[in-house]
Amino acid sequence: MLNAPSPSGFLHSRWLWLATLVLALSLLFVLKGYQLFQATMVLSYAMALLGLNILTCYNGQISLGHGAFFALGAYAAGALMEHAGLPYWATVPAAFCVCGGAGYLFGRPALKLEGLYLALATFALGLAMPQLLKYKHLEAWTGGAQGLVLMKPDAPFGLPLDPDQWLYLFALAVALLLFWLAHNLLRGSWGRAWRAIRDHAMAAEAMGVDRSHCKATAFAVSAAYTGVGGALSAIAVQFVSPDSFSLFLSISLLVGIVVGGVGTLWGALYGALFILFVPNLAEKVSKAAPWAVYGVVLILLMFVLPGGVVGGLRKLQALARRSP
Repeated sequence: MLNAPSPSGFLHSRWLWLATLVLALSLLFVLKGYQLFQATMVLSYAMALLGLNILTCYNGQISLGHGAFFALGAYAAGALMEHAGLPYWATVPAAFCVCGGAGYLFGRPALKLEGLYLALATFALGLAMPQLLKYKHLEAWTGGAQGLVLMKPDAPFGLPLDPDQWLYLFALAVALLLFWLAHNLLRGSWGRAWRAIRDHAMAAEAMGVDRSHCKATAFAVSAAYTGVGGALSAIAVQFVSPDSFSLFLSISLLVGIVVGGVGTLWGALYGALFILFVPNLAEKVSKAAPWAVYGVVLILLMFVLPGGVVGGLRKLQALARRSP
């Protein structure tokens, strides 16, 4: 089972968080157009990876279908903007609630499944979601195979920012809020209960932990975070369609948490950078076989950094401490 390391050291210092915030804000004025769009997508994927990290690494439940909750969040935002006339900012908490509720409803009966059986159940969910979105009785809301086209929001209050800059700033604010919530949640009683169930479920129950409720709640929180990532991506891309949420998205999210570093908050950010940029770089290296290049890069990365990017940084930190 994937174990989450305990937080310590420079990687969890306030100075690093402050430096990252300053860097993120500086990107608002350094990047332009498509580059800012990519930065916004990194933040949206980071939210999804953070949600999957909570479920898989902190609670020990393996999911191969979290792309379904990403799609649900995207369609919740798209449908509410297109059909209900909600402003874009209101669709993000709505997607959080919708996906959180869906995650709890799915996670509660799935408690009877463990390990690979749960993984197969989530795999089926991710496989079925694109087809459900094309279902004829839902076309009035989902747009069927044609999807939904959305409008990119303008900056409010007369702020001197173009739509790409404002959307990046909005996504950054949402990401900071959810990272802060996750940080406190994982250090609190819920985080301790989730880790106790992951490490030894029977011992946790003997200590009074409600195993069923805690695991279902972990699934709900994970799905809610992933849904927010989907909502942000829908607003940024200005388009949602069933084919955008194939099973490969779910696999990419799982790859992202492993590459970034299992059971770490920072790993979500590094994993998001990997799943957004490495496929594009692989295509530039070889247009004939881009996924072969992607596979080679992934294998090499796992050999060089078996603990992910955060694991590698921790090793460098330990070496720096031992050096005179």
